[in-house]
Amino acid sequence: MRRFASRIVAWIVRGGSVSVLLLVVLIAPVSAQLAAYNAAAPYKDPASYNPFPDVGLDQRLDSQLPLDLTFSDESGKKVQLGDYFGKKPVILSLAYYDCPMLCTLVINGLIRTLRTLSFSAGNEFTVLTVSFNPTDTPRLAAMKKQTSLQSYSRAGAEAGWHFLTGDEATIQRLTQAVGFRYRYDTERKEYAHASGIMVLTPDGRISRYFYGVEYAPRDVRFGLIEAAGGKIGSPVDQLLLLCYHYDPVTGKYGVLITRSLRLAGAATVLGIGGFIILSLRRDRRQKVVGNTP
Repeated sequence: MRRFASRIVAWIVRGGSVSVLLLVVLIAPVSAQLAAYNAAAPYKDPASYNPFPDVGLDQRLDSQLPLDLTFSDESGKKVQLGDYFGKKPVILSLAYYDCPMLCTLVINGLIRTLRTLSFSAGNEFTVLTVSFNPTDTPRLAAMKKQTSLQSYSRAGAEAGWHFLTGDEATIQRLTQAVGFRYRYDTERKEYAHASGIMVLTPDGRISRYFYGVEYAPRDVRFGLIEAAGGKIGSPVDQLLLLCYHYDPVTGKYGVLITRSLRLAGAATVLGIGGFIILSLRRDRRQKVVGNTP
């Protein structure tokens, strides 16, 4: 590393004015941007600055969703939230359908994760995408559903992924229930909002939160299995869940060291016990054969 740095310095010295001019050309735009940013930011601590302190995603683990809320589905039909619960766990995403950036990233990130799972929307779980923009229409919802299903490309998913719209009061009740805080930015003419998805139990309780726009397939799989009460997934999944623990702070599953060590210790004891039993049986057989005239 030091040799590389020395060569760079020597090159700059040999290049003289040409190198200096090149550095100025490269650095000047960055310096100008930093100066403009600092001039527009009168706060003292940039790291703690938050232009939208009322925007976020607060965990309401084990809270019950108001399943009596009435929305419109992508066909314009009036539906109740409870229509999508009862038998399967549900993945809930909140997004408005003409969002220029973040909402699309959330949905695309969810699609990338769902593609990798052996579980399928409509079979093992249901997906609900609800717009928090009261001006969104069923037509917009239908268009978003079409493009999302084309990208997901999983047979039968049209019956397992639903896009809903609703009025302001209904949206407020749902977003408050799940801890989703957002606001409309009048200057940008768009919503400032958090990003993430939630996994809910078949009876409509909030089970898990996953933050950001990329969701680890292992975490989402474990979240669905736990929300379903172990009714989906394989015996191997159940064993792995004994080793992993959901961290509500990070919204991820991490290895639970103590439990993992106990399982490893139990497996070791069983293995040694099995070896001893097999060895004793083998010795007895040899003695019987040796004593046979």
